Amino acid sequence: MLKLDKLPFGIVLGALAPILGLVLYYFIKAPSIGFGEFVEFFFTNKAMLTAAGSVCLIANIILFTLFINARRDKTAIGIFAMTVMYGLIILYAKFFM
Repeated sequence: MLKLDKLPFGIVLGALAPILGLVLYYFIKAPSIGFGEFVEFFFTNKAMLTAAGSVCLIANIILFTLFINARRDKTAIGIFAMTVMYGLIILYAKFFM
């Protein structure tokens, strides 16, 4: 996995890691409710958006660090770009929705 150094690969990884982080957060914090209900609550509750959004972005930070240390800069740039995009989406949802 760490041998591939392509921007599109980084974008895909950067898009999927926060989703996996959200699923992990769901299984740890709210396994008793349905996932759809959890996602709706995620976007409507500002405190939940901040907490779960942070966990989602930490998944990307871990990936970014791994690829930077492996000197796979193009992949790391894709991961970083998606991290910024997710961060902006979370900020928009927190303040304007």
